[in-house]
Amino acid sequence: MEVEEEDALAAAAASAWPGSSRRRHLLQFLLHASKRLDLRPIVKYSALEFFASRFLPALPRKMGYCGARSRRAVRSWLLEPLRDSNLELFALVAVWIASKIHDLRPLSVKSLKALGDRIISDQHFTCRDFVDAELLFMEVVEHNIGSSSIAFIYLEELLIHFREISKLGDLLDLDVCMDFLDILYETEDTSLLFNYPCSLAASTLVAAYVISVPKQTWEFPILPWVRFATSYDEEEIMKIVLTILLHVLKVDEIKERDKEDFDVRCLLRTCDV
Repeated sequence: MEVEEEDALAAAAASAWPGSSRRRHLLQFLLHASKRLDLRPIVKYSALEFFASRFLPALPRKMGYCGARSRRAVRSWLLEPLRDSNLELFALVAVWIASKIHDLRPLSVKSLKALGDRIISDQHFTCRDFVDAELLFMEVVEHNIGSSSIAFIYLEELLIHFREISKLGDLLDLDVCMDFLDILYETEDTSLLFNYPCSLAASTLVAAYVISVPKQTWEFPILPWVRFATSYDEEEIMKIVLTILLHVLKVDEIKERDKEDFDVRCLLRTCDV
């Protein structure tokens, strides 16, 4: 019985990993590093996917935290103990891996070390540490670093298509869409939306349409078009759009912007494609 209780406590601790405040700090660190390195969007969002959606969730199991009797699958001073500085190193490693996949001239380990020396507090890592951390990273995620199913890729494709068929697409700023994605990544609850990258991309496009396009020009049937382009149900997309808007914007700010209660359901009343 005591062993079962220990297992249950260990499993509960693993499920709470890494904690909302720590997770937010780590993702803000990665976003800050991406800005300092002037990464292309595909590199930034691949790094976020590798680190937030694959590395962090897999780490408790690999370190034997999913049960008191579990054996550690990985051991290294870079992971024991798990200080914020060590996890920040792995965030930079995620950037490094993403750059190797998507950049013709990937980031060098020296450039990452130089940045790490400036923005990682409490500890300095050598180039060798970065190499060792990359091997550990790949072991933890079990070499699961494919990046074809990333919300940004679907979003970019949808925006290009939208601009081809409507001049209103020129009013949609990709930077606004990316700001939405960045904010959604920082909160654990909304980051679950990234498990469904295509529907998230479609919903982000609609949310950006609501924010960027003047209300008096909402004649384009954006939701029916998204349904046509992605095969997702309008109601499903609308629910995600509302989640995005309510998370990114305060309700009072939305009311102040439109001087009336905002209701995204009005988009459903546009004509069919």
